[in-house]
Amino acid sequence: MAKLLLPEAASAQLARHYQRGHAAWLHATEPPDATSRWPWRLPLGSPTEAEATARPTGVRAWVQAWQAWPGPGVVQWHTVQWPRLGSQHLPQALVLPGPEALADIAGQGRRWRRASARLGSLAVAWPPLAGANVSQRVFDSLADDTDDDIQRLAALLHWVATQPASGLTLRQLPVPGLHTKWLEQRKALVLDLLALRPGADAAAGRDLHAHLGLTRPPVRLRLRLLCPQLRQGVGGLTDLEAPLAELAALRWQPQRVLVVENLDSGLALPDLAGTVAVLKLGHAVSQLRQLPWLAGAQLVYWGDIDTHGLVMLDKARQAWPQVQSMLMDPATLRAHHSLCVEEPQPWAGPTPTLLQGDELALFNGLVQGTWGHQLRLEQERLPWNLVLRALAAAWR
Repeated sequence: MAKLLLPEAASAQLARHYQRGHAAWLHATEPPDATSRWPWRLPLGSPTEAEATARPTGVRAWVQAWQAWPGPGVVQWHTVQWPRLGSQHLPQALVLPGPEALADIAGQGRRWRRASARLGSLAVAWPPLAGANVSQRVFDSLADDTDDDIQRLAALLHWVATQPASGLTLRQLPVPGLHTKWLEQRKALVLDLLALRPGADAAAGRDLHAHLGLTRPPVRLRLRLLCPQLRQGVGGLTDLEAPLAELAALRWQPQRVLVVENLDSGLALPDLAGTVAVLKLGHAVSQLRQLPWLAGAQLVYWGDIDTHGLVMLDKARQAWPQVQSMLMDPATLRAHHSLCVEEPQPWAGPTPTLLQGDELALFNGLVQGTWGHQLRLEQERLPWNLVLRALAAAWR
């Protein structure tokens, strides 16, 4: 028997179709060259006379089910003339006038209507949105964000439309209610919308500052001058933070540079002759390549024993191949296993390529759970006498 779609099966099929296509159906205005896909027509099946004779109860239930269909959409009927059973009035297709009807069938009618209504007002603030295909991220924002969030988004887009190359910093944006945390949480959404602008700079990629026409604040670096002699050249300062470009221009030559992942560990370091400590760079450790005075220095990296710490070591070595590590090996982890905590989100990117010997064994063991699930040994937890002995050994 030919498959006859009952309302329940048809609804499930249409709900799946809605989930696949609803974001692409949302337009503030229909593109002028678009061929409208609406109304949508779903065939319901067509029994033969032989099938109706063999299974009269099933065919009758199918007809009655569609006779009771309350909507949305309209059931299209047709009349067939069978030699034995005579004239029969049968359901032929369910016709849906537009995506709102599919949304109602999928139980998403409220979200669709909210997204559709908000799209029109947002397109006034951001004209490139009119007629454009929106991403799923944009649809979800329009459907689910608060009115305040949508107003804030519209204000930001309107400001960018009128000031595309302001040169301001992010915190200087004169947009009511805008704050950096809000923007950081919606960075991908804002970039999706900015990318709709004709002539959007493809070279800017996913750089929010570039797309907004903003100036990025200068990268700042924090140093601890552990050498009394070096401190004399900067007025006796022991703790120094300044733009990276200014620190790169310093006319000095430290003998040794210790890169420390965490602030507390760096602040606790004692005086060490000829030594400068670079503190708390995180994954921005690759910025070290901009410091020319590192070329003549002995370089040591000391970070947490976790996957991110080892990736940072790898990035430091990409900047300066002479970088050595300190207290980042399996033996240190095993000796202080009781001090370990869980690494909440282990590194999920490419495997580092510049780790050496014990460093690579440590990374692979952490990934594979050799010593436990998602382990992290924070550098601050290590006994301080161990750290001092490791420093003395590193500077030989």
